[in-house]
Amino acid sequence: MSASQFRPEHRFDIVVVGAGPAGLCFARSLAGSGLRIALVERQPRAALADPAEDGREIALTHRSQRLMQALGLWTRLADDDVSELRDALVLDGDDEDGLRFRRGSGEAGPLGWLVPNHAIRRAACAELLATTDAVLFDGLRVTGVRTDADGAEVRLDDGATLTADLIVAADSRFSETRRAMGIPATMRDFGKTMLVCRVRHEREHAHTAWEWFDYGQTLALLPLRDPHLSSVVLTLPHAQTMAVQALDAEAFGADMARRFHGRLGAMSFVGPCCAYPLVGVYPRHFVAERFATIGDAAVGMHPVTAHGFNFGLRGQDTLATAIRDAHAAGRPFWSDALLQGYERAHRRATRPLYLATQLVAGLYTDEAPPAKLLRRAALRAAQRFAPFRKMVMAGLTDDGRGPLSSLSSRRAG
Repeated sequence: MSASQFRPEHRFDIVVVGAGPAGLCFARSLAGSGLRIALVERQPRAALADPAEDGREIALTHRSQRLMQALGLWTRLADDDVSELRDALVLDGDDEDGLRFRRGSGEAGPLGWLVPNHAIRRAACAELLATTDAVLFDGLRVTGVRTDADGAEVRLDDGATLTADLIVAADSRFSETRRAMGIPATMRDFGKTMLVCRVRHEREHAHTAWEWFDYGQTLALLPLRDPHLSSVVLTLPHAQTMAVQALDAEAFGADMARRFHGRLGAMSFVGPCCAYPLVGVYPRHFVAERFATIGDAAVGMHPVTAHGFNFGLRGQDTLATAIRDAHAAGRPFWSDALLQGYERAHRRATRPLYLATQLVAGLYTDEAPPAKLLRRAALRAAQRFAPFRKMVMAGLTDDGRGPLSSLSSRRAG
């Protein structure tokens, strides 16, 4: 059903603000529940159906891959969109060996998978439109939200007002909807800008992801399906990032090869080259009366752990599962008890890693001599401490199956 078919007397059970991956997956998770869902998105439908490349590669855990399979997204990805991640390497400064993470000899499958962000968005939109009767209000902005004991409403910039029992915000880490509901958030601006770009390199990447905390810069390398093709992520102060982005293709390749100390040989520009500010966001609350946040609106992660989308996918599943169960049992899916339960679960799943990420990002970008000594000592200790490596591996793969026990049985929606 399209927004053009919407009539004023229609109301919805849930209005989702933001049709990014988290919002689309949440609506798809509720397919077949009997709940009436509306999605409001600023972008036009054509941009959602065929999103532009934005340079970002998403590292998916095993849990996320299974969720995407259950939701029907995985089969909509092209083979060339999926790259296996077999090893991960953490380097500090001029370190040659670093800290390496790899699956054990008795463990099947890769550490995870890399998929372009635009491919995930395209698959999520296609699956939603093909399998649900959710109403998409595209090309529209939210001008106001209100909730009380009797219900909720969302006002749009074309004059329409949508009424519902619950509002779910999925409109980015800088969520205007969350702010309109009066929920404050702690934000940490790292004062840096991240540049992402695909490059071709002379030596093979061996399907190994790098996180290199070099002096004066942070580099990441995400291995793609072609052994000579990777996505590089360069983090610098904003002015320096803009200067690198302005380089022509030949100079850009030479600059990347120099920054990687020639470890992968010569590099050449493939593109696109996109820049993003580094800001971590964690709201004081994920929920309010008849209101919940998911995706980056709930947790805006620093990309060093590559867990932002994984948390978004996990959070929407936690909330959708609770809503489906309550609705099937005839209980109010907008109740304070249900929403508070979602908040507790998602906070337990996200806050430890969010805080650890802030600590790691702060320490490993500090250029003071004492910090450099501490950085090296911490990495060497981690190399020798097997339980720590196992804990990090568990976080990288996120191989738990608990939250998926009920979802796989409802794939057809």
